[in-house]
Amino acid sequence: MPNKPKARSCPALFLTAPASHQGKTTLTAGLARHHRDQGRKVRVFKTGPDFLDPYILEQASGHPVYSLDLWMTGETDCRQRLYDAAADADLILIEGSMGLFDGTPSSADLAQTFGVPVLAVIDATGMAQTFAAVAHGLASFRPGLPFYGVLANRVASARHAEMLRQALPPNLRCLGTVMREDAMTLPERHLGLVQAQEIDDLEARLQQASAQIAATDLAALPPAVAFQPALATSVPPLLTGVKIAIARDKAFSFIYPANLELLAALGAELAFFSPLADDALPEADAVYLPGGYPELHLDVLAASQRTAASLRAHVAAGKPLYAECGGMLYLLDALTDKAGNTSSLLGILPGHATLGRRLAGLGLQSVELDGETLRGHTFHYTSLQTPLAPLTHARRASGTAPGEAVYRHGSIVASYLHAYFPSNPIATARLFTP
Repeated sequence: MPNKPKARSCPALFLTAPASHQGKTTLTAGLARHHRDQGRKVRVFKTGPDFLDPYILEQASGHPVYSLDLWMTGETDCRQRLYDAAADADLILIEGSMGLFDGTPSSADLAQTFGVPVLAVIDATGMAQTFAAVAHGLASFRPGLPFYGVLANRVASARHAEMLRQALPPNLRCLGTVMREDAMTLPERHLGLVQAQEIDDLEARLQQASAQIAATDLAALPPAVAFQPALATSVPPLLTGVKIAIARDKAFSFIYPANLELLAALGAELAFFSPLADDALPEADAVYLPGGYPELHLDVLAASQRTAASLRAHVAAGKPLYAECGGMLYLLDALTDKAGNTSSLLGILPGHATLGRRLAGLGLQSVELDGETLRGHTFHYTSLQTPLAPLTHARRASGTAPGEAVYRHGSIVASYLHAYFPSNPIATARLFTP
């Protein structure tokens, strides 16, 4: 029998919070940039489905940021990605999602599964001694959780910081206090943070966050964690000889790096094009239209006639086209934005979508296609009206309400669902097989 690969040890920290909007991404990015500036190789991961925070964290660390989720990506996938990162990283950081115990599975589940020390970032705005009660609750709620300490964020003054520290019980470590500073705050819009490529002064914000981190105990490396390998599985070359054209620009940017790597591992050749630049479609056997923000670029997309003509020709030739969320919206007859402005789009998938002010879909879901199940998630503010009957519906990871509709129209497969391709390579290959 071959020898089992040895565990790999690497300093690691899991940054979480009591809730969303506590400043986790800003401080994770600042922490990554601080250690990168010290000459260390930093690998950052994001808990759960997310396309926006990872681009910020990638810019901060200088490396692609992968998703970790015990349900969507699976424990085996998580385990192997952490093990691979530990091969040459000097520091591994994981940013949690929502609050520490929110969701099934939660950030706490992930941290406990892999034994990664947990740092709770707590927004101290409007709090004094209650900060200690929140910290105590997070630290003691689940026995066995590897709790490392707390960090006070958005602190008003030196006196405020002193009160926060004094209230903590002796067994709870405070790693530092970070002052409120608009110069490092990351801007937001309806789906979350503004995309990294749209923040002109992102570098300056990252450096401000890094400077704040340098004044805390986080300037030192956290404890080392032993990461174990997963059982190796091979990917069959089911897409050998298949060229896939993928839309990628500010309107279509919601792409998991792992999805692209899986397509390449399946043997596909990948080519990219920009509808916003009115690129003609590269000669391809299949097309992937990922999600993004088409609603912010309606006039430009409506005027991109060269892209439109080549996509219509691709579909008319009966070649596969797989579209997710924003990519699906681009295929419709029309899309109405938040201000009530309506633009005609490709018109190759019958229907009209309208951007609302409230979430219309959210959560982890899976879909069965031709006997194979793909896992993923949904997150959108638009509502779709279409005469098409769904091919099937996705199923929610929890709850009994029906999931997102999946449509098949000629050679098009489209849905609001964002699929995580490595969750099922065979199902993925079928989406793009001519």
